[in-house]
Amino acid sequence: MQCSHSDNGEKSLETNAVILSAPGKLGIDSVGIVPPAAADIVVSVTHSGISTGTEKLFWSGDMPPFPGMGYPLVPGYEAAGEVVEAGADSGYRVGEHVFVPGASCYDGAHGLFGAAAQTLVTPASRVTRIDRGLGAAGALLALAATARHAMAGPGKAVPDLIIGHGVLGRLLARLTVASGAPAPTVWEIDPQRQHGARGYDVIHPDTDERRDYTSIYDASGRADLLNDMVGRIAKGGEIVLAGFYTQAIQFAFPPAFMKEARFRIAAEWQADDMTATRALVESGTLRLDDLITHTSKARDAATAYETAFTDPACLKMILDWSAT
Repeated sequence: MQCSHSDNGEKSLETNAVILSAPGKLGIDSVGIVPPAAADIVVSVTHSGISTGTEKLFWSGDMPPFPGMGYPLVPGYEAAGEVVEAGADSGYRVGEHVFVPGASCYDGAHGLFGAAAQTLVTPASRVTRIDRGLGAAGALLALAATARHAMAGPGKAVPDLIIGHGVLGRLLARLTVASGAPAPTVWEIDPQRQHGARGYDVIHPDTDERRDYTSIYDASGRADLLNDMVGRIAKGGEIVLAGFYTQAIQFAFPPAFMKEARFRIAAEWQADDMTATRALVESGTLRLDDLITHTSKARDAATAYETAFTDPACLKMILDWSAT
């Protein structure tokens, strides 16, 4: 965090951040941040993650209208770092390590998500204490908690079929296995993503003859697969849309009618999901570090984002802010 002085002598704060100035135009720049209040903490970010779902849509310009959307913006909702300043009412101490799901602390840029910055100012109520030993994997807690939210709670069933073996699909599969439920089947069409299964099978959908799945979770974001999913469920089966979809969701009604199909949309994680997920990770029950396939210095963000969005071999890209 850098400090400068305005014409009237007041101290202003700045930080280096990823700035998406327009679709396809991204880089590291300095941006103003608001001073912390008594209930806030200041976090020096060590690692932030790049989302190949929502962030890619902002980068490509395909994101539908969304509250708080606008350019320039600071992307990202996955950051881990150290508390370097703690307000009197924050309940935190300097030196604690935390996960931050984003921040809206910027002066001159939209903070929609807003985690991809070297320094963050955020209400302490939004962060989660984590073990420093998690390192870069600490930035993946939100994605893991999102997977947990899709599966856990009243009226929810764990998947027996997962579509997509990216990071979210792998987390859904790992959580299913960790719960003690029967191992799910996972569909993946990209040979580069068919590896890495632990306690479950990953197959190409063309080799799967089953038509009696009771709970299909889509982690691909492919709305055009919905009719195929309907054809694969048992009567009364459920389809859970766990991705983010830019196009209108459509399906043929007669097959869904005959199956008495049920549809559910999984939204973002809640506080209890984060608490449960952190416990699973810190106990070693749920592993996250092997989901990180690429790491880049934050100063090379433009190249890192392009790799994350265009290279199928890149499951998860992490930005390292330590040398920025």
